[in-house]
Amino acid sequence: MTNTQIQAPVSTASLFEDYQVPDYFCELTNRTGPLPPRLAHIQEWLDQYSLTELRHRATAAEGQLYKHGITFTVYSDSKAIDRILPFDLVPRVITAQEWDHVERGVQQRVKALNLFLHDIYHERAILRDGIVPSELVLTNPNYCQAMVGLKVSGGVYVHINGTDLIRDQSGRFLVLEDNARTPSGVSYVIENRHMMLRLMPDLASGVPLRSVDDYGQKLRESLCQVAPDGVTDPQVVLLSPGIYNSAYFEHVFLAREMGVPLVEGKDLTVENHRVYMRTIAGLRPVHAIYRRLNDDFLDPLVFNPNSMLGVPGLVEAYRRGNVTLANALGTGVADDKAIYAYMPRIIRYYLGEEPILDSVETHICAEPEGLAYTLANMHKLVIKPVGESGGYGLLIGPHASKAELDEFRSLLQANPANYISQPVINLSVSPTLCENGLEARHVDLRPFALTGRSTWVLPGGLSRVALRKGSLVVNSSQGGGSKDTWVLAS
Repeated sequence: MTNTQIQAPVSTASLFEDYQVPDYFCELTNRTGPLPPRLAHIQEWLDQYSLTELRHRATAAEGQLYKHGITFTVYSDSKAIDRILPFDLVPRVITAQEWDHVERGVQQRVKALNLFLHDIYHERAILRDGIVPSELVLTNPNYCQAMVGLKVSGGVYVHINGTDLIRDQSGRFLVLEDNARTPSGVSYVIENRHMMLRLMPDLASGVPLRSVDDYGQKLRESLCQVAPDGVTDPQVVLLSPGIYNSAYFEHVFLAREMGVPLVEGKDLTVENHRVYMRTIAGLRPVHAIYRRLNDDFLDPLVFNPNSMLGVPGLVEAYRRGNVTLANALGTGVADDKAIYAYMPRIIRYYLGEEPILDSVETHICAEPEGLAYTLANMHKLVIKPVGESGGYGLLIGPHASKAELDEFRSLLQANPANYISQPVINLSVSPTLCENGLEARHVDLRPFALTGRSTWVLPGGLSRVALRKGSLVVNSSQGGGSKDTWVLAS
C-alpha cells in the first residue's frame, strides 16, 4: 500500500480532548511559538484514533514483545523474573533542529570523557591543576590500577556511551548522567521502531524519520577501527556473562545486528598473550571484544579470583596491545555521579569550549558546603548514591515522608561521600496511553554514541517513560516503559 492510499483512522471523540499538561513541557504539544507543521501533523493523525483502536494495537504490541522474547530480568522480584519492557504507542518526537543540538552536545561530551580518562591514567594534569580533586579519582572504586600507563588503541576508552538527558520546564535539554561502562537499552530503540512500523504504519507514513537500523553495522565498524595495529580483517566478538544476565536479550540482539559471534568466558582462551576463540575448526584469533560484563569479573588473574565469567590472562593480552576491549577498563570513574559535577570544568579544561549541553546543578556531599546545603534542603532535593544505577537507593525529597527523610538523613551523615544531591527538575512529559486515555507522563532520553576514528550518534535514543502517575523514576526496573523516539529529518 502506498502512502497516498492510506486513510487516516476515523474517530468521533478526540484523544486529546482531556489531555492536560500542567506546569510541564510536553514533547508533542508544547513548543515556543507555533507548533511545527510536522508535529501538528502527527498530533492530528493521533487525534483521529479511537481509544479502543489504540488499546487493540497496544495489546498486539505486548503479544509481540513476549513472542520475540524481548525481555529483561528483575532479580529482586521473586514473582516475575523475566519481564517485557512496556511499550507505549505514542512516539516521542524530536525535531531536526533539536537533534542537531543534542548530537553536537553528546559528541563534545564523549570527546572530553576520553581525554579525561587518558589523562587520569597517564599524566594526571587535571588533578595536578586542581580542576578535579585527586581523591575523587584516585580513591574511586572504579579507578583501575591495571590501566595506569596503558596505551589504548586510538585513544578511545569510551567506545559506546549512553548519555541520559532530560528536559526542564522550558524545554531545555540537560545532562542527567553519563553511562561510560556498559550502557544498555539500545536494542529497545531498534525494536521499538520495528514495532511502531508494524503496528502504526498509517501514523508513520509521510513522516520523514531518521533511520535507526544501521546501529549494528556502525558498532562493528567502530570496533574494527580501533582494533590492534596491523590487523587488516579484525575478528570482533561480543562477550556476555550468559543467559542469566538481565540484559541477555540485548546481547543476543546486538551480536546478530553486528554479525559477530556471541561468546562467554569459557569460549575464549589466551595463549602467548593473544586471545583466541574456541571453534569446531580450532582456535581462531580475536582482536576486539565488546564486553558486557563488569571489570571485576573480566579476568580472575587480575580482579575477582573467584570469577567464572571472565578469561584468565585477558588483561595482560590487553596491556600488550593484542586485543581491544570496549569499553576500556576503568571507565567507571568517568560516569561516577560525583565526577559528573565537574564535567563542565572538564570540557572547558580539555576542549577550551563551553558545554553545549547544560548539566543539572549538583551538590557533592563529600564537600562540607555540599553536605550542609543538602542536609538543610533534603525536602526539596533528589539525593543519589554515587555508585548506584537503575533508580535504586535515591531519595526524592518532595515525595518523601518525614520518616523517610529522617532515615535518609542518618545514611547521609554516616557516609556523605557516597551521595550527591540535585534540585528536582520538572521533567518533560509526553502523551502516553493510560487507563483513562492519553495522559502526560514524564520521560527522559538516552542517546547512544559510538566512537572509533570519530563519534557517531544514533539518531534517536531510548525514551523511557514513567508509567505511574506523577512518578519521576523512568527506569525499567522501577516500573517504567519505553517509547519509539522519532528524530525528524531536516
